[in-house]
Amino acid sequence: MVMVDRLLSADLKTAVTSLEIRADNIFVEHGMLKCYALIEHIAQTCAAQLGFVDKYLRGQDGVRIGYIGSVKRMRVETAPKVGEVLTTRMEVLEEVMDMKLISAETFVGERRIASAELKIALSGERIGV
Repeated sequence: MVMVDRLLSADLKTAVTSLEIRADNIFVEHGMLKCYALIEHIAQTCAAQLGFVDKYLRGQDGVRIGYIGSVKRMRVETAPKVGEVLTTRMEVLEEVMDMKLISAETFVGERRIASAELKIALSGERIGV
C-alpha cells in the first residue's frame, strides 16, 4: 500500500510529503481516512526521506529497510476527508546506530491535523529502487 504521493523536499534531517485522500484508499471508510492510517502515512514519509538520503545523497546501492519501533505522543485533531491533501513534515531528532527518533506533523492546508514521534529501527537489509 502506498501512502505517499509525492516527496516534496528532503535532506539529511527532514522531509515533506503529500498524499491526496482518495475514495479507493484501503483505509477510507464513510468518506474519511481512518486515524490509524496516519501512522502509516508518517512512517512512509520517514521511508521516503531515508530512501532519498541513501540513494541520492549517499549514492548507495539499495535503500535501508526500516520498521516502526514505537509511536509516542500521537495526537489526531481530525480525520481527513476524501479529496483533502495531506502534507506531512518530518524531522530526525536523534539517530543512534540503527535507531532514529522522528518528529512529524501532518497538515491539511494550514491546519495541523496530526502529530507524533516515531522510533524507526533500521535493519541491515536493503532493497533496490
